[in-house]
Amino acid sequence: MSPTPSPPLSPTAQRLADIQRHIEAALARSGRAAGSVVLVAVAKTATAATLQEAWAAGHRRFGHNRVERLEEHRQVLPEATWHLLGPLQGKKVRRAISVADVFEAVGEPKVVQRLARRLEEEGHTEPLPVYAQVNLAPEDGRYGCPLPELETLLARIAETPQLRAAGLMTIAPLDVEGEELRSLFRALRERFEHALQTNKLGADAQLSMGMSGDYETAVEEGATLVRVGRAIFPLAANGIV
Repeated sequence: MSPTPSPPLSPTAQRLADIQRHIEAALARSGRAAGSVVLVAVAKTATAATLQEAWAAGHRRFGHNRVERLEEHRQVLPEATWHLLGPLQGKKVRRAISVADVFEAVGEPKVVQRLARRLEEEGHTEPLPVYAQVNLAPEDGRYGCPLPELETLLARIAETPQLRAAGLMTIAPLDVEGEELRSLFRALRERFEHALQTNKLGADAQLSMGMSGDYETAVEEGATLVRVGRAIFPLAANGIV
C-alpha cells in the first residue's frame, strides 16, 4: 500500500517554509550553524485567518509595531510569544506591558524610565525582556540610540531591575544596500559581540536585524533574529491576502 500523501501546505505555511529555507541557505553561506536564527513573523498585514495558518504550521513567535494591533491579534493567538517592535508613547505603556512578551524598541533612557515605573506600579515580578534599538545612520532621522551612546543605554537598562537587556535591534536605513548595508549590519554585530564579552548582555541575548527586504544579508552578517512581515503576510492589489 502506498503511503498517504501529506496534505498541502496552507499559503502562509508555504511562505514560512520558503523563508526558513532562505534563512538556512544564508546560514550555510556564512558558515554558521543550521537553526541558529529566530524568525519573528511581523503581523502588520496579517488577518486572523493567516495568523491561524501560521500557528497551525508550528510558528510561535510574532511581532507588531503598534500596541492596538498587538492587542487585537493577541486575542487570536493568546499563547504565542509577541514582540512589540515600534517606538512607545508614554500614554500606551500600560497597555503595552499587558500584551507584549518582549519589547524591541528601547532607544533612549526615558523609555527605560517609563517602562520601569509602569511595571513597578502594575506589580510585575518578572523583568520585561527588552532590546536596545540602535540607529546606525542617525542622519536618516529614524528612532533609535546612536551607536556611540549604546554603552550608556545598556548600563541604564542593567541598573533597572524591572527590565532585562535581552538583545540589540536595528532597522536598516531606507535605500541602503550592497556593501554599505553589510557594513552597517557588521558594525552592530561587532558591538553585539563586545556586549556579550563584557557581560552587558546575557549569553542568550539576540541580535535582531533584517526584515523582508534584507533578512538574508542580515543573517550573513550575524543576525540571530529576523523580523519578516509582508513576505509571510502579503498585500494583494485589493488589500490583505
